[in-house]
Amino acid sequence: MKKESENKIGKKVKIITDKQEFQGILIKSYDPKILLLKLSSGYNIGIEKAKIKKIKVLEKPKKEIFKPKLIKPKANLPGIAIIVTGGTIASKLDYETGGVKALTRAEDIIAVAPKIQEIARITTIEIPFTIMSEDITSEEWKKLAKLCEKLLNKKENKGLIILQGTDVLHYTSSVLSFMLRDLNKPVILTYAQRSIDRGSTDALLNLTCAAQAAISDIAEVMIVGHATTEDNFCFALRGTKVRKMHTSRRDTFRPINTKPIATIYEDGRIEKHSRFRKRNNNKTKAEASFEDRVALIKWCPNSSAKIIDFYRKQGYKGLVIEATGLGHVATEGKKSWLETIKRATKSGMIICFATQCLYGSLNPFVYSALRKLHDAGVLFLKDILPETAYVKLGWLLGKERNKDKIKKLMLKNITGEFNPKLSMGDFLV
Repeated sequence: MKKESENKIGKKVKIITDKQEFQGILIKSYDPKILLLKLSSGYNIGIEKAKIKKIKVLEKPKKEIFKPKLIKPKANLPGIAIIVTGGTIASKLDYETGGVKALTRAEDIIAVAPKIQEIARITTIEIPFTIMSEDITSEEWKKLAKLCEKLLNKKENKGLIILQGTDVLHYTSSVLSFMLRDLNKPVILTYAQRSIDRGSTDALLNLTCAAQAAISDIAEVMIVGHATTEDNFCFALRGTKVRKMHTSRRDTFRPINTKPIATIYEDGRIEKHSRFRKRNNNKTKAEASFEDRVALIKWCPNSSAKIIDFYRKQGYKGLVIEATGLGHVATEGKKSWLETIKRATKSGMIICFATQCLYGSLNPFVYSALRKLHDAGVLFLKDILPETAYVKLGWLLGKERNKDKIKKLMLKNITGEFNPKLSMGDFLV
């Protein structure tokens, strides 16, 4: 059975067991007792070899999922550059092996979203790294920012699309929003929650709408992706006011404490909902710095303030604490954080609060306990998202030495991270 199954890897087969029959592509399994089958739905299932009666080859694997008709790019189409960093959207199924491989050619991108060739010309595809999104560090962010600077300042590029995995995409969109100063063109981050070999993939619409956004007049860092569970339109979401809110839904990214910048349709229609920076003739500069000795921690009932002492002793420069409600952590009793926070701020550590609620704004002057924390040196960061607060603090500490200036900048709206006026319409958009 072992030799027989290995010879069939990458082929479409029918597997017959005592009770059921399965059809799909046989792919390599790392469990010697299990055969792994990729179904037509795109899901993989494991079948115990001991239960298999027969394996029948149905056909050889197809070379490609899509076979688009490639047309010669029109000379007057605007150019866009694409950066591939990894993630589901940046790979396709390889029917020879049953695995996936990176999209590295313009033809590969067009194969996923054929309408792109009617919208823009792909001038270049850059692959600075290929990495699972959860493995991204500040080094990758800095490398990405510098590459964005290079591509954005080329006249041939009308805009830029970045392909990345979803799990930390909102961290990347936030950090690029700060690092890319004097932004002159659209920077679009897009994704796929479902792989392109599945009928329910979101890659096609997301890439098409990303291309439309990249040639628009909206010079912002934005995440562009499904606005609903249907394949009808996408939202363009501000890079500092967006968060992944669902593990698997195609409309996982939602605007927080604000409205989308725009609704984008694949036919090019764009409905604008909030203010934005317009395309301009600036020369974009990457301020690609980041202080790694910054942490994001979450307060919860019964938690110990010793975690602050730990980071202080490790030489950390700043902390962002996810507090409850308007900005609460324990300030009374054995589990109080107040005195520990005082010691930390007196030592020079910058301590910022963001709310666990995500929606709404912090206010240190409503309750006496909050005023004590404010007097202890805590910076209450209004309606900023915790992830955005983390990357903003790391970015500022990486480029500035004057801590008083850093504190002032943490409370200043640099790139739309604060919404000066919250309304009922900004909740659960």
